[in-house]
Amino acid sequence: MDKNETHTLRTQIGNWVESKPVRNFIIGLILINAITLGMETAPRLVQQYGHILHFLDQGILSVFVIELTLKGYAYGWRFFKSGWNIFDFLIVLIALMPSSGVFSVLRVLRILRVLRLISLIPQLRFIVEALLKAIPGIGAIFVLFLLFYYIFAVIATKTFGPEFPEWFGTLGNSMYTLFKIMTLEGWANIADTLTDKFAYAWLFLIIFILLATFTMLNLFIAIIVDTMQNLHEQQKTEKNPILEVTAHSETEILQQEIRALRSDIEELKTVIRNQL
Repeated sequence: MDKNETHTLRTQIGNWVESKPVRNFIIGLILINAITLGMETAPRLVQQYGHILHFLDQGILSVFVIELTLKGYAYGWRFFKSGWNIFDFLIVLIALMPSSGVFSVLRVLRILRVLRLISLIPQLRFIVEALLKAIPGIGAIFVLFLLFYYIFAVIATKTFGPEFPEWFGTLGNSMYTLFKIMTLEGWANIADTLTDKFAYAWLFLIIFILLATFTMLNLFIAIIVDTMQNLHEQQKTEKNPILEVTAHSETEILQQEIRALRSDIEELKTVIRNQL
């Protein structure tokens, strides 16, 4: 088999593995595998159908291995240039490790196979990619949040600590209590108790809740939404390169017309000078 035939075969295999029917088939197997793994948590079902569940588990895993093997053959080393391919490879590799001895803990990680849905469903993949691209912005917001959180914890410890050591006696206690307040879990009881001793405590709590719960949360959401919009526009541009080519061609034509117009103007100026 010469190089051209090998290249053609790889292309055909790659197109087949990436085709919609095969992709839907793999998604179906992942869903079935998720159900069987859930059934294994019920001792009664394992006792009655354990051998069937094991057979299904091994059969589905074999299909995953064959799928990745075909992808590896089709793409060669380019297979590892895709982060999603590496993600799928690691998940299947974990599933292939022995489930006894020191690797027995990895048996629990078989449920990670369900995460392959992320790489197979474009909408889920888009969300994950957007979240990854939003990490720098989220990190900056998180640092700002920690700064405010620490300041309020120190203020609460020094102000309320002597009277309420269980809630604000130490910096750690204050941070834990403020976290409960931030999640709005039982914060009304804490607020009522504090205002009985400190009349201005309600102002402190309201400012903290507005900053920590509403403002910061909205900033996180804004960063993620903005990143998703930018990524969506980027993907639209990548999927429509013809639009870019057309726009570039129109720009070149316009520039040529401008140059021709300038040339005509110069010729007209020359004629006018000669007549004068």
